[in-house]
Amino acid sequence: MNISSIVVHSRPESTEALRREMAALAGVEVHVAQPDGRLVITVEDTPDAAPSDTIMKVQLMPGVLGAAMIYNYCDE
Repeated sequence: MNISSIVVHSRPESTEALRREMAALAGVEVHVAQPDGRLVITVEDTPDAAPSDTIMKVQLMPGVLGAAMIYNYCDE
């Protein structure tokens, strides 16, 4: 099991669309989406995607200004 907590900064006008797009990714849960462009998500490993791949997808989404891993938990 691998779980990462990510803070995402986005353009405010893109926040709602990004929330929906991120929530559609396997292993991603959106916990907070603020109108000013800040989002807090968790990313879990899935059989189809490693967390590092998912985090890279999030960073490359149009409207995302930056994404930073805040916490990571890994256990067998």
